[in-house]
Amino acid sequence: MYPNTRLRDTDLGPEYRSDRGHIVQDFYLPALRTATHYDRAVGYFTSSSLALLGQGLDDFTDRDGTLRIVASPYLEQQDITDIEAGYALRAVLERAALRDLTHAIEEPHAARGLGKLGRLVAEGRVEFKLAYIFSNNRVGMYHEKIGIFRDGKDLVAFKGSANETRSGLVGNFESIEVFRSWDPRDADRALRISEDFDDLWHNRTTLLRVLPFTDAAKQIVEQAVRDTAMRTDLDDLPLDGAPVAVHPPRNDTNGMLAIPSDLVVRDYQKTAVQNWFAHRGRGLFRMATGTGKTLTALAAAAQLTGMLHKQNKTLLTVIVVPYQHLVDQWAGDIARFGMTPLRAYESTSAWYQRASDLQHALALGVARAGVIVTTNKTFGDPPFQRLLADYTGQLLLIADEAHNLGAARLRTRLPEKVQYRLGLSATPERWFDDAGTEALTDYFGDVVFELGMGEAIQRGALCRYTYRPVLVELDEEEADLYVTVTTKIAKLMAVQHGADTLDDDSPLGALLRKRANILGHARAKLPALHKELEQRRDQSHQLIYCAEGRHPLSHEHDLDEPTQLDQVMTMVGTDLHMPAARYISETKRADRQTVLRRFSAGDDLQAVVSMRCLDEGVDVPAARIAYLLASSSNPRQFIQRRGRVLRKADGKDTADIIDFIVVPPSGASALQHETERRMLRGELARVEEFARLADNEADTLDLLRPLRKRYGLFDT
Repeated sequence: MYPNTRLRDTDLGPEYRSDRGHIVQDFYLPALRTATHYDRAVGYFTSSSLALLGQGLDDFTDRDGTLRIVASPYLEQQDITDIEAGYALRAVLERAALRDLTHAIEEPHAARGLGKLGRLVAEGRVEFKLAYIFSNNRVGMYHEKIGIFRDGKDLVAFKGSANETRSGLVGNFESIEVFRSWDPRDADRALRISEDFDDLWHNRTTLLRVLPFTDAAKQIVEQAVRDTAMRTDLDDLPLDGAPVAVHPPRNDTNGMLAIPSDLVVRDYQKTAVQNWFAHRGRGLFRMATGTGKTLTALAAAAQLTGMLHKQNKTLLTVIVVPYQHLVDQWAGDIARFGMTPLRAYESTSAWYQRASDLQHALALGVARAGVIVTTNKTFGDPPFQRLLADYTGQLLLIADEAHNLGAARLRTRLPEKVQYRLGLSATPERWFDDAGTEALTDYFGDVVFELGMGEAIQRGALCRYTYRPVLVELDEEEADLYVTVTTKIAKLMAVQHGADTLDDDSPLGALLRKRANILGHARAKLPALHKELEQRRDQSHQLIYCAEGRHPLSHEHDLDEPTQLDQVMTMVGTDLHMPAARYISETKRADRQTVLRRFSAGDDLQAVVSMRCLDEGVDVPAARIAYLLASSSNPRQFIQRRGRVLRKADGKDTADIIDFIVVPPSGASALQHETERRMLRGELARVEEFARLADNEADTLDLLRPLRKRYGLFDT
């Protein structure tokens, strides 16, 4: 309790303006600390503003303070259309106001003030009303801004431009005039403003109509308070390798990331966090797919948040991921750590203002921490870059699948002002792009922790597996096209002196994709796949990776040939009568979740057929059998795909990987021999990597011995 117990002792001035003081710190908080009643009539008022006023509300609540709020809901176009169509006006206004309140409560930084508001609501000491103008069958917004503080004897009235929102109190240029009842110069004006509010509250103001809103608002607030109370905040992740201590929830950790009680932090994850801190909060985690990169990163973020909080510093964590569905996946994990992140993707209008408000709340020190999850695309666009440029506080940038940020467009967007940086990737090196790889290490730092797939299997973080390569031949037409494209690649690389940079839209990148597509679409793969599926047609949890797009020869000859994925879906569903579903980039996010849920259950969906969108980050631990039709020689792709099927799951001890390996046609000419050797060398590199950790390594290598002998590849 502050020693000042009366308003006249607070030394409040007659005016507050953004260029001459701080409206919140210098006026609102001192008044709230001494008042017993607070009346507020404002154009926009949401519960999130109570996060800003949380410090003052402590004493206000303890003194049994009462709060009366008159606000005007924000009407969207659909609301206006409904009113014009004859819908019940009161119902539309309440719906709009509840929408505003719900959105505010869902914001990550609202939790701090929410508990105090909940106590006032529960004890019947806060009332809400809605005001609007209704004239000539038109609805207008009530936009007056007045307020009155009382302490039982004196009152302070104020009016001015500031809305009681975060942006209104913190981000905008605002001014208010203050009238004190004990000052003879202000007394009449203070009393008149107080009477104006009473007339408004009791619906006695000409042109205005006022509706009760307390009962509707109470349900929303009380439910939000219950949801917030269910979150568990724990001690920081220990850096000495000791077990994570679990303690009861503490009030002083609300609104921050914290280790959840049901999370088992593995020793190697603790080591990764230790190493990152030892390198002053910068570095790359090279961790095999499926070993818990996400949870390790969030443990580091939680530890950092706690450390900075002890120094009275706030932290904004920005997490950048390749795709929208990974934003949602990360959001689910972040919720386990006790926070609701702001998801920034799609339309800028859907997230920009909320992100800006979050930054204001952090700058004020009311919100202790905030988390924004966004996509690579949104991260690189100007609106998000402006947000990062404007933010002056402590910032942690976590890049999931960090290798993507080495692309030419994105690496120039990495903000230098970020104090803490963490990159996550099983393969941080960019294929055929030394400049991009160097840019990543220059920005994030070196690899500070590494957990390869072999060690992960030994530790039990990933399951064991068997690996079976299936050899398929290119036909003569495919082989000729492969030689032609390879010749063009060699000439272009010679001109570019090795092409130390490679982007998807470069000529070299296009040729490399075309050559990979020749191998991925090899026509002999489909009958070979049919044979493999027949042997397992009664088994569930089968994952089939297809090549992207169409066969390159269909473009060469302008053929209307079905995609490989379409042909596989027909084969699995129609020919073999195995329930299957697509999981591709065009699949809606809600449908994707349904597909993965059904696939995990294994009751009515035997197979999922996919392309690239399952490569990075998507959790499909239920997968037990994987067929790799797309034969990329890019190490990142085949390592990601192997990792998808090696994730641990209940009742899953081992996994099976069937890989379709392309070999030259048996009657190949001597002219093509060297090109075919290079093709096989790339294919065999993948086979050897897969076989090296498989339970049946010897059998796999024996299968390839005749090929090595034929092409003289025993030295590779």
